[in-house]
Amino acid sequence: MGKSIDKMTDEEIKEAVKKAYTKVAASSESCCDTICCDVPFLGGGTALARMLEYDVEEMPKSVTESFTGCGNPVAISNLREGEIVLDLGSGAGLDVFVAARKVGDEGKVIGVDMTPEMIEKAKLNANKLGIKNVEFRLGDIESLPIEDESMDVVISNCVINLTPNKHKAFREAYRVLRRGGRMFISDIVIEGELPEGVRESIEAYVACVSGALKEQEYMQAIKDAGFVNVEIMGKAKLGYIASDKVRAYKPAE
Repeated sequence: MGKSIDKMTDEEIKEAVKKAYTKVAASSESCCDTICCDVPFLGGGTALARMLEYDVEEMPKSVTESFTGCGNPVAISNLREGEIVLDLGSGAGLDVFVAARKVGDEGKVIGVDMTPEMIEKAKLNANKLGIKNVEFRLGDIESLPIEDESMDVVISNCVINLTPNKHKAFREAYRVLRRGGRMFISDIVIEGELPEGVRESIEAYVACVSGALKEQEYMQAIKDAGFVNVEIMGKAKLGYIASDKVRAYKPAE
């Protein structure tokens, strides 16, 4: 058991997350022996991707084995051909590759992840699939390596709960979106109160639980960043946490 979260700096938390997801990148089965099985959430990997209605049969195992999402943001995003899409916390690339097929050769999808091993795995997966309209960049979602107002759509799958400063992450998403751009997120929020042992646990944090906000706080953080028409499109309750599907827009003017 590591230090309790309230005794850790933001950088220490990020290093713990990076260490955990480095192990996930190396996993050949699921995240069960690295981050998921001692908290009230699902295991990861191909089985989870299949349950969330990804077409895993068309993907190499190396794309899905490190999957740790809690939803399917591309499925709700209504992507159009030619659009430029950014995936916050892109992991081994599953959401990037699904989005890339929807935006077509005239479009592009950029994945940003702070774990070098995930970036390397995603690049190898892109080569396996022969997908050319994708790019993977090493970076922190609190300080994105992306130009201002250059994206049509931002997506993210069970990642923003892992960053210590959610407000900064949402402000960055707002910054990189073009006017009228949209954001689609699947993420974990808190329902009620976490047990004390879970709330203070860095192990629960890296498993997408104790770093999550209460739903009202989460939605307010998106609005505080400048987004409008912020809406919960669906919810799956999992005990004292829930997986929410969220849609938001950057004002057109």
